[in-house]
Amino acid sequence: MKYNCEMIRDLLPLYKDQACSKASAEAVEEHLAECPDCTGLLEEMNSFNIEETIKQERNDVIKTQAKYFKRKSAIVGTVIGAVFSLPILICLIVDLVSGSGLSWFFIVLAAMLIPASLIVVPLMAEKNKGLWTIGSFAASLTVLLAVCCIYSGGSWFFTAAFSVIFGLALIFTPFIVRAEPVAKRLGNNKLFTVAAVYTLTFVLMMLSIGLSYGKPGFFRTAAACSLPALVYVWGMFLLIRLPKWNGYLKAACCIAFSALMYFFSDAPVLMMLGQEPRLPQFGAGFTSASGINDSISWIILISGAVIAAVMAVIGAIKNNSGRNNK
Repeated sequence: MKYNCEMIRDLLPLYKDQACSKASAEAVEEHLAECPDCTGLLEEMNSFNIEETIKQERNDVIKTQAKYFKRKSAIVGTVIGAVFSLPILICLIVDLVSGSGLSWFFIVLAAMLIPASLIVVPLMAEKNKGLWTIGSFAASLTVLLAVCCIYSGGSWFFTAAFSVIFGLALIFTPFIVRAEPVAKRLGNNKLFTVAAVYTLTFVLMMLSIGLSYGKPGFFRTAAACSLPALVYVWGMFLLIRLPKWNGYLKAACCIAFSALMYFFSDAPVLMMLGQEPRLPQFGAGFTSASGINDSISWIILISGAVIAAVMAVIGAIKNNSGRNNK
C-alpha cells in the first residue's frame, strides 16, 4: 500500500465531513480501495451519528430532571396538604367535643379546598397546570358556596354560584381558549367560544336572580338593560371575525360601532320598558345629570367618528398599496 494506515486514519474524520483537500481525498480513496481495515473504520464512523447521540443524551437529562422536579413537587404538595389538614382536624375535634355537630367542620373543609386548588394543584399537575388550577379553583369555590348555603338554610346557592361563574368566565375564558389542548380543539373558533361563554353565563346568572328574587316585571327590566350589552358583544365578534378586511378597517368599524352603541343605548332600553325613547340632545351642557350624559354621548360619538374615519383612510391606503404590490 502506498500510504500508511495511521496517516489515513487521521484523515478519515476530515474525509467523512468533506473538509479535506482534493489531494487528501484522493489519497484516502486510493488507500481505502486496498485496505479493508480502514474501510471498515470509515463505515463505523458513518454509522455513528453524533447529533443523534447528543440529542438522545439531552432528552435523557431532561427526563431525569423532570422526574426529579416531579418528586420534589409531590413532596412539597404533600407537605402543604398536611398543613392544610391541621385546621380541618382541629375543627373536627372542636365540633365533636362541643357536640355542635359537624357544620363548621364541613365549612372549613370546603374552605381549605380553595388554597389547595391554588397551591397544591399546580404542584401536583404534570401538564396543563393553568387549566387544572382554574378548574379546581372554580370547583372549590362552588363547593364552598354550596356547603355554606346548606348549613345556613338559605336558598341563594344558584344565584351566588352563577354570579361567581360569570365573574370567573369574564376573567379566565380568554386564557382558557388559548391554552394548548383547548386551542387545538377550537381551531379558529376561539373568539366565538369567548362570546358564547360570556352570553351563556350571563343569561344563567340573570335567570337565577330572576327566579330567586325577581319581582313582577324583573325579566322585562333585565332584558331591557342586558340586550344592548349582548348586542355589543356579538356585534364586535361579527365585525372582528367575519369581514376579510385589514386590521385598520376592522378597527375603524369597531370604533364606529362602539360610539354608535353608546350614543343610542338608552333608546332601545326605554322602548322595551314601555317608555318614550329619547336621544341625547346636542349642547345640553353640564348643569344636570341628564345634560352631562347627553354631552358625553355627543363627545364620544364625534370622537369615535373622527378616529374611525382616520383609521378607515389608513386602512384603505394600506389595502390599495397591497393590491399595487401584487
